[in-house]
Amino acid sequence: MPLGRLTKIGPICKLLDMIKSELRRRIYSQNPHLFERDIEKVVNAIFDEMVEALRRGDRVELRGFGAFSAKLREARQGRNPRTGAAVAVAKKAMPHFKTRKEMRARLNPETSDNPRTVPSD
Repeated sequence: MPLGRLTKIGPICKLLDMIKSELRRRIYSQNPHLFERDIEKVVNAIFDEMVEALRRGDRVELRGFGAFSAKLREARQGRNPRTGAAVAVAKKAMPHFKTRKEMRARLNPETSDNPRTVPSD
């Protein structure tokens, strides 16, 4: 069972972004004693609760990973890019994510000693 979607770009194979079904598959591969349908219910319940918390205006923090919050964008005047006509854009909440220091250090282990340096390619 593959643990990620691969795409072939010329001679290079690259792992694509993880989607929810792949997350469920990875959890199942590490916990084969659980039923897939139960894992799906748990993953959906976690995401649903996170969305509800953001709707209430709460912050969702995952220690060592990051924090989700909802930022309110006020109503504004926009433009239709095709016609240039003015369009009223209603206010809306936009999700915002901020990584924690521990996650940044795990993603960039070679630069964790000096947090001001940018990793080179």
